[in-house]
Amino acid sequence: MIKKENRKELRRMRHLRIRKRLSGTPERPRLSVFISLKNIYAQIIDDTKGVTLVSASTLDKDIKGKVKSGKNVEAARLVGTLIAERAIEKGIKNVAFDRGGFLYHGRVKALAEAAREKGLKF
Repeated sequence: MIKKENRKELRRMRHLRIRKRLSGTPERPRLSVFISLKNIYAQIIDDTKGVTLVSASTLDKDIKGKVKSGKNVEAARLVGTLIAERAIEKGIKNVAFDRGGFLYHGRVKALAEAAREKGLKF
């Protein structure tokens, strides 16, 4: 069994490896995902300016009342839907997906698929 500290270090290393070749531009900003033990966060970031353009999480008022827990797949779907709606309102349609070193399944996959269904293109 892998120790907790090692798992965090492995995720951090995967994230650094991904970030070496992935960067957000004004034309195609980066959709960054982070999952804590209690919540799910998503941001759309323009790395050239270092600015967060749009954000959504399970702590938002729009989602907090709808979900029982902020850490399950249903909550991830709602965050994906909300981030896509907010991005399209700001005129953002194409993004580069940054899974943050997390494996692409479960909550990360649910968030990505919900954002695609609402109109974001990865």
